Amino acid sequence: MVKRPFWLNKIYRAWQKRSFVWLSGVRRVGKTTLSKMIDDALYLNCDLPSTQRLLEDPEFFFKNQSSAQKIIFDEIHRLSDPSQLLKIAADEFPHLKILATGSSTLEATKKFRDSLTGRKISIHLKPVLWSECTRDFKINNLDYRLLRGGLPEWLIDASLSAEFFSEWIDSFYARDIQELFGVRQRLGFLTFFKLLLRQSGGLADFTQLAKLCGLSRPTVMAHLEILQIAHAIYLLKPFHGGGRKELTQRPKIYGFDTGFVAFMKGWDTIRPDDRGYLWEHLVLDTLSSVFIEPVLYWRDKAGHEIDFVIKFRDDSVNTYECKINPDEFKPNNLKIFRRIYPKGENFLISPVVSKPFRRKMDNLIINFVSPDYFTEENIIS
Repeated sequence: MVKRPFWLNKIYRAWQKRSFVWLSGVRRVGKTTLSKMIDDALYLNCDLPSTQRLLEDPEFFFKNQSSAQKIIFDEIHRLSDPSQLLKIAADEFPHLKILATGSSTLEATKKFRDSLTGRKISIHLKPVLWSECTRDFKINNLDYRLLRGGLPEWLIDASLSAEFFSEWIDSFYARDIQELFGVRQRLGFLTFFKLLLRQSGGLADFTQLAKLCGLSRPTVMAHLEILQIAHAIYLLKPFHGGGRKELTQRPKIYGFDTGFVAFMKGWDTIRPDDRGYLWEHLVLDTLSSVFIEPVLYWRDKAGHEIDFVIKFRDDSVNTYECKINPDEFKPNNLKIFRRIYPKGENFLISPVVSKPFRRKMDNLIINFVSPDYFTEENIIS
């Protein structure tokens, strides 16, 4: 069992602020395995009838737990009234450290009549980050990670066949989409989901998506919301200052995992252009795992684009460009962006940068870093 200290530390830090942590992520992303890595915790699988009987009287259950104990409720949505259990724990037994897991955001699960706003910290567990690959999983082959994706089981076990992807999608629909959200149009929903994976990283055209899938535009928008809630799709909004020739409405859509994107595109090898395209997905996972501010992109109507930007509370705007080979980076788009938004730092993120360094290019200071640079200890967010 490969330890994942980045995520364990996020959980421990969250417990310092709140007694209840909600851990969500797509199916088989490693929520159960991660939760079992927590030392001295009582682990309860809420899928089991014995666990469900044990928790029929939450108050009695919590009174019989030792002080300052850590309790894990895995797949808590399987309980008949999970929100009552968690509300009692948060309000009446704050000395207990609670970790509950589920596939989607807590607010979206129908059984949760109380979203427990102000009582919890939510953590979205991502597929294995590139920094985890090299540090924890001892995988240094970027193409291998890009092609197979970051679900731990599939990443580690090279004997698994590509049927894994199709089986996962079938299970995802049956266990998450149909059961949690009540979607009954299986063919239309999966056609839409697969199309989004094939178009991952591109600008969204919802009217065109509706035509291609044979669905109404309102149905497409409803399906898109569900896929975001279930962490299967990441919607990247454009950054803009208003009143300039910038894109202000059209989001970019990213699939949750490079392996599924590559599979839906029919790729069984990684070409140079594919490598850079998929690398963007890994960088996005890193940034969205570390920063609390939303990750955005920037593009003007002349086609100048910055891969990712983050605006901070002091109105500074950092830029994050993705390159496999940092020597190929040209600062043309960055110069245009900085004429409009001069305040902020610039980062070039590459898998081949072993040690961070700075370079001045056309009077701009660029920080050349790898994803390892972005730790919660190393940034001010």
